[in-house]
Amino acid sequence: MAQSLAEVFRTARERAELDEDDPANRYLLQALREDKRQGQRLAVLARWIALVIIGLYLPFLNPNWEVLYYEVMLLGFALNGWIQLRVARVGVSRVELLLLFVDVALMTFVLIVPNPFVDAVWPLAMQYQFNGFMYFFIFLAFATLAYSWRTLFAFGTWTSGLWIVSMLIIWFIPAEYPELTAAVKGALAGHPQIFEFLDPNEVDIPARLQEVIVLIIVTATLALGGWRTNQLLIKQAEAARERNNLSRHFPPNIVDRLADRDQPLGVVRSQPVAVMFVDIVGFTQFASRHTPDEVVDTLREFHSRMEHAVFQHEGTLDKFLGDGLMATFGTPEPGPNDAHNALRCAQAMVSSIDEWNRKREKEGTEQIRLSLGVHYGDAVLGDVGSERRLEFAVLGDTVNVASHLESLSRPLGVQIVLSDDMVQRVRSESDEDDDALDGFRCGDTHTLKGREEPVQVWMGSEQRA
Repeated sequence: MAQSLAEVFRTARERAELDEDDPANRYLLQALREDKRQGQRLAVLARWIALVIIGLYLPFLNPNWEVLYYEVMLLGFALNGWIQLRVARVGVSRVELLLLFVDVALMTFVLIVPNPFVDAVWPLAMQYQFNGFMYFFIFLAFATLAYSWRTLFAFGTWTSGLWIVSMLIIWFIPAEYPELTAAVKGALAGHPQIFEFLDPNEVDIPARLQEVIVLIIVTATLALGGWRTNQLLIKQAEAARERNNLSRHFPPNIVDRLADRDQPLGVVRSQPVAVMFVDIVGFTQFASRHTPDEVVDTLREFHSRMEHAVFQHEGTLDKFLGDGLMATFGTPEPGPNDAHNALRCAQAMVSSIDEWNRKREKEGTEQIRLSLGVHYGDAVLGDVGSERRLEFAVLGDTVNVASHLESLSRPLGVQIVLSDDMVQRVRSESDEDDDALDGFRCGDTHTLKGREEPVQVWMGSEQRA
């Protein structure tokens, strides 16, 4: 049991010291910062409201001018809360801990030290008769809103320590007004228990310890609740990170659908999909003529443009392949316009590269030539890999055909090569007067590597020199 608790606290401490430069922690840090900001704002608002209520109540409790002393102290608590809001941050903050300690120390001072403006015979022990310890629970509530469960333990420890130390100091100080004790004892002769309760110089150590014990129990309970809330927040942040990972492969509308479903992606199945392969023609030679920075910058721009086109047409970005990529349409679930979306995506990619090349021509940089291959057919979908790492994959003859069609675009001198199956599917999905296939012409049949049956191809968008 002790070991498991040690593990819990060690894990919590590690999470409290997250590496802000680690991209994996980006969503968790964002969630923690937002939770801290909201909590601190709520805590300060609750503090000010509570202080106003207490400030309005005090004159009824003590309708004398000396009550202004406590009103000024309330302003000090309000100011300290505002400072805490200004310096709040995620993680361990010594400034915040210091300000929280100021709250505890100031409250202890107000409750233990008599009002200096009260001109009356007043033993120190009489301060306990006002039962002011309950006000610590108000500040504990503020801390629960604003701080982590670890800080709550610090609050409980400081409060208990200061309360016990002040109690011992008063207990060791000789009775300031022994004549009061003697007078009360004489008046209550024969009633020792009542005398102990009413003795103006009596600290009543058991009662003070009871206050501390109750505070520790409440603090520990609230800290446990805060720890559970923290775990929930971490799980929510991890879910946001997983959702972001999905968004790297699927368009936003597909991500929303996947987030709402209970069934996993990885159920092995066969379904019709449109598969697209995209590549940069002559990229190896291009890389040899340019600096590494230029090569990487070009690839990033290329991938960004291609990714945008895929997501804009409800496709799934299966993977980047060096200077190319593989995309699918109809995954994870088939739709009524998958082939049409794939074709429109290919045309959008060509238009995007044309626009980019016009910009590159003005800048005097080398032109980019594009090659695409698209095929429609049945494919196998499911998780592949080992127990340590699984990946959702699209497999089968349809994928191989699409890849070979992309390679075929080079000798044919065109940018887009479609299979006849792809064209027939586009026609079945589209209206009779749809212009999606304008500019494409039927070519010869070709025997592709690894496939016995030849494939009838359609060609469009001639390759630019």
